[in-house]
Amino acid sequence: MLIDSHCHLHDREFFGAEQAEKMLERARQRGVGKIVCIGTDPKDSLVAMDFAASHEGVYWTYGVHPENVAEPEPASGFDNDSRLVAIGEVGLDYHYEGYEREAQIRLFEVMLQLAVDNDLPVSFHIREAFADFFPIVANFPKVRGVVHSFTDSKKVLRRILQETEFYVGVNGLATYSTLPLPPIERIMLETDAPFLAPIPHRGSTNEPGFVADVADWLASKLELPASEVARITTDNTERLLSLDS
Repeated sequence: MLIDSHCHLHDREFFGAEQAEKMLERARQRGVGKIVCIGTDPKDSLVAMDFAASHEGVYWTYGVHPENVAEPEPASGFDNDSRLVAIGEVGLDYHYEGYEREAQIRLFEVMLQLAVDNDLPVSFHIREAFADFFPIVANFPKVRGVVHSFTDSKKVLRRILQETEFYVGVNGLATYSTLPLPPIERIMLETDAPFLAPIPHRGSTNEPGFVADVADWLASKLELPASEVARITTDNTERLLSLDS
């Protein structure tokens, strides 16, 4: 079984209701038994909660994406939901001009404390901001998590592997880039659907079933049996997110 540990299938801005149902069925046909719908603001997170509640094998996260720093609201509406598996996606994004560094840091710290208070792992969104990321997470030693869609250097990846116990999300971007790869023991597979469709689907709308293509590429790249890639990455994801095996 494979797991898509990060997608946005619940978001009606990207997927119609009927389209989402068909994509779920295609994912199951390709051996993707579980998917995690990622919240990007309080309202979107609760949409993810409702979507997960009505679909077997679907889980959700509560988060405020750093690009939504201007409109965070108090966390509410998710207490004691067994399908809630993480806080995220949360973090820092300094890619676009005009980003609000101090506000992003304050929000990130609030979300990390929320994760600690609720004993939940974190899905980190970090882009061009690792210089701030490492000292911030060092102040939250109990936090565990996954660095979603890693897009930085070998040096930064080495720091993640050596200074933290975080997993690293690998998606379709790896199939057409020269990004460094972590060892398989630290990898969680994801799609980030509808974004970053892997080869051979590049240029089309990404969907959870395409995590199978990422797994196949990874098996070839690491010269491992596809079954071993599926087993290890699924174990990693189930362990971090406390999913039923």
